[in-house]
Amino acid sequence: MRYAPPGLCVNDFDLLRAPDGTYTVLHLQGPWTTEFDHLRMETSYGRATSADLVHWEPQGTAFGNGLPGRFDQQAVWTMHAFPHGDGMAMYYTGVAGLTPGGWPLQSVGLAYSDRTDGTGWRRHGTGPVVEADPRWYRTGERMGWRDPFVVRDDESDGWVMVVCAADASLPVEVSGCVAWATSDDLEHWTVHPPLLSPGDVDELECPVLERLDDGSWLLLGSIGATRGFEAWTAPRLRGPWTRRGPLGPTGAYAPRVVRAPDGSRVVLHTTPRRIGLTDGGDLCRGMLAQPKSLVMESGADGDGDGDTGGDSTTGGHGTGGGSPRLHWWAGLDRWLGEPTHEAVPHAVGDLDLTGRTEVVLRTDAPGGGRPALTVGCDGKNLWATGPDGLRLAETALTEPAATLRVLTVGEYVEVYADGVFALTTLCYSGHPAPWTALTDGPARPVPVRPVRLPDPHRDDASAVWPGPR
Repeated sequence: MRYAPPGLCVNDFDLLRAPDGTYTVLHLQGPWTTEFDHLRMETSYGRATSADLVHWEPQGTAFGNGLPGRFDQQAVWTMHAFPHGDGMAMYYTGVAGLTPGGWPLQSVGLAYSDRTDGTGWRRHGTGPVVEADPRWYRTGERMGWRDPFVVRDDESDGWVMVVCAADASLPVEVSGCVAWATSDDLEHWTVHPPLLSPGDVDELECPVLERLDDGSWLLLGSIGATRGFEAWTAPRLRGPWTRRGPLGPTGAYAPRVVRAPDGSRVVLHTTPRRIGLTDGGDLCRGMLAQPKSLVMESGADGDGDGDTGGDSTTGGHGTGGGSPRLHWWAGLDRWLGEPTHEAVPHAVGDLDLTGRTEVVLRTDAPGGGRPALTVGCDGKNLWATGPDGLRLAETALTEPAATLRVLTVGEYVEVYADGVFALTTLCYSGHPAPWTALTDGPARPVPVRPVRLPDPHRDDASAVWPGPR
């Protein structure tokens, strides 16, 4: 259900879809370590392929940092590749080194390939093609100029690039913004003032643009402080942009949008792991999570108040005045088994809420004992707890929820409230147990559908945590 290359962890990524329907993921990769240094350890892109966005096969390294003395000599960070001619073009973040204060010097470079499978890249020249303009953006200390994403301009025959940047007119702690630039030929760019500068964001990373079916635009951006991602919509690329609030809960980061094999839009994102695979370990770069359906809900309030939740009102794919939501993707259903009340380590369960409800997923001893992992909801508040009631994650919903869907894959937990992706967390404790719902009335069993893993026999650092033995 999730992916990382053997022995490594995944950070930001890009998704390509070949003409034959094969998917390729290019991703930043690095080792599992408590002292991660992104300047020394994120110096290459891993590559994997899939036919269904669930079962990924590692294909090795596809790109690396540049030669000494070049703008990308120190590290290569987030990239965006797209079809160009008979092959592909790829914009990527290059790091030349550090400022005197120890801040990474970032710029954007370009590479081409005659292939469509994410390999065979050749750099365009030896320098960057787009750099931060000091008239509007911080340069040097505390700068940001990374994570490029390129689309066709909706007002010309050219191109638009969005970039993670720091607004020079704002205090650094709230200067996170989306910069933009335009080009007629992909090689010469004109930088403009910020496309989007919220004024309350420390870093607005990994911006993604998606044109919806009605011609309007969706922008997704990862928020450094919350470690989740938010959404904005606009009738045109140049705005005005309306803030729609969080789309992914804390723990879901660096989203990408792609068409699934069934033609629907889905969002994939990263999810962290913990050092040492223990509840007390520090969060670190982690895995690629399974897809979620991207749904534009024209009946949602769309007031941008920032909470995750709400009713599923329509299944449309592009109403400019609607708010986006992430729903369970039906493409995962073929990986689910028949309902059972047995204890299984990887499972999906659904339950109706009748007042305050907690469902016990694991216990501290085989065959029973105290709860070690529970998911609870009182209608508007949703939470997950570990051993001894330790609160692992929580969120407030905008509307009272009537149903929950809970997914566990090893240590990974996802919760959907009334069909909307609302909470994710990690729990490395406990033993699989039959799921039991606890309410004001008698405890009741919860049937689950076992999850069939794409690579159940893998035994490396990226394998799903097997739980206590």
